[in-house]
Amino acid sequence: MNVQQLEETAQALVAEDKGLLAMDESNPTCNKRFAQLGIPQTVEARRAYRELIVTTPRLGECIGGAILYDETIRQQKSDGTPFIKVLIEAGIIPGIKVDQGAKSLAGFPGEKVTEGLDGLRDRLAEYSRLGARFAKWRAVITISEGVPSRGCIAANAQALARYAALCQQAGLVPVVEPEVLMDGDHTLDRCFEVTEEVLREVFFSFTRSAWRLRE
Repeated sequence: MNVQQLEETAQALVAEDKGLLAMDESNPTCNKRFAQLGIPQTVEARRAYRELIVTTPRLGECIGGAILYDETIRQQKSDGTPFIKVLIEAGIIPGIKVDQGAKSLAGFPGEKVTEGLDGLRDRLAEYSRLGARFAKWRAVITISEGVPSRGCIAANAQALARYAALCQQAGLVPVVEPEVLMDGDHTLDRCFEVTEEVLREVFFSFTRSAWRLRE
């Protein structure tokens, strides 16, 4: 693990008040939106759409990094130029979404855990070879009566920590995204309490993983 390289990448992602471009929309989600507009749900249509995004004039002036999807990171412009190269030449750091979505958490009705740890080490190595320098993993926490449970919070925090540790070993900066949804009839104070609890659990889970890496 090259700590200096990881730090340089992390700093570059947010340098000069720049942000991250989330173009990691999955194929099914993209196809669903295309269908609503009468656009063909094909690989070529998705490629052309994404080319419009990566070739936006002066995009690098406000975007420090772009989060890509598995299909997207392998695609090219119509002239054969890889999207990765287009982004890098624009001063944008390529990244990749590596989680495989939130699925129902067994034993915890109404709650979800994000999956994707199986085979992640090998996938990260491949993405690194393709040119990715950071990765993203999103956990989804909902609020309702008796939810979230401690089990749900712990499961998602541990998955985020394992993902982050594997990313660093592969030389990729991990973007850790524990998202507490605001939807519901709960109060603002309740949302604050849950968010604080989730962030604390994520922090402690990652700290424990970090110490293991140093042993």
